[in-house]
This record gives sequence, C-alpha cells and structure tokens, in this order.
Amino acid sequence: MLILADTDRIREMLGRFGLGLVQLEDAEPIPGSYWGDFEAGLIGDRLYARRSTPLHSILHEACHWICMDAERRARLHTDAGGDYAEEDAVCYLQILLAEAIPGAGRDPMLRDMDDWGYTFRLGSARAWFEQDAEDARAWLLAHGLIDPQGCPTWRVRDAVDLS
Repeated sequence: MLILADTDRIREMLGRFGLGLVQLEDAEPIPGSYWGDFEAGLIGDRLYARRSTPLHSILHEACHWICMDAERRARLHTDAGGDYAEEDAVCYLQILLAEAIPGAGRDPMLRDMDDWGYTFRLGSARAWFEQDAEDARAWLLAHGLIDPQGCPTWRVRDAVDLS
C-alpha cells in the first residue's frame, strides 16, 4: 500500500487547491480523522497525516475537501459529509490525482482502494472506474473540477474564477 512518502510533492499538489498538509510524527494522534488509526484527517483547510498514512486516505480526504461546497469547507471538522453522487466523484477524482504523483498512479491507487475495502457495484475499483463511473465524471465536469478531457482543473467546487 502506498503511504505518504514524498511529503513535499503532496504538499505542493494539495496547495494548488488551497489545502494545507500538516505532517505529524508517527506516534501522534491524527486530528480530524473520521476513521481514526493512521487515516488522514480534515479540519478547516488543513489535512493531517503521518508518514505512515496511506496515500489513498490522503487523496480521498483531500478530494472530499475539493468536492464539497464552500459552506461545508468553511465549517469542516472531521466528517466531510456529502451525498452518494459526491462520494463517487471523490473516489473518481482521487484516482485522477494519483496520476499526478510520481511513483503512485492509477493502477496502484485502484489496488489500494480495493485492499482497503472501498466497495463498488461491479466488485472492484477498476471495474467501477472503467465501466460504471460516468455519473461521477459528469458530476466533476458539471462542478468544473475536471475538464472535458477528464483532466483535473486544479480548482475546488464553488471556486471564484478570477481570470
């Protein structure tokens, strides 16, 4: 399972969205962790993780933050909430963002999602992503989080366009 290894690269990527990464020592409890143990946590515009935190957890929580509306982001503490459509969009986006991390990528992310226990109708993250995720892709496109080619726009939901 991929873990937080290249802290600078992850910090830089999350920073493109306006989300800060707080790296904790391995023995420290992770603030804002919904699942506890070594899973990433969210409080406000900060994502908390240890070097032992799985990359899928970091990206999943980051994508919750990216996909939630501005009102929820402003009051976020631990539970990202959201509906099923948003949860699917989060899973889809985390797979796309894994491709932007050297040494990670789509295939390892899909395997890690299956190993952790993400559940999909078709039985695996890969089958879902390749055959059943049109609604997640459409959701991300409708909210301006991916472009028509399916690439991340590096924006958050409800972002104000300053161009």
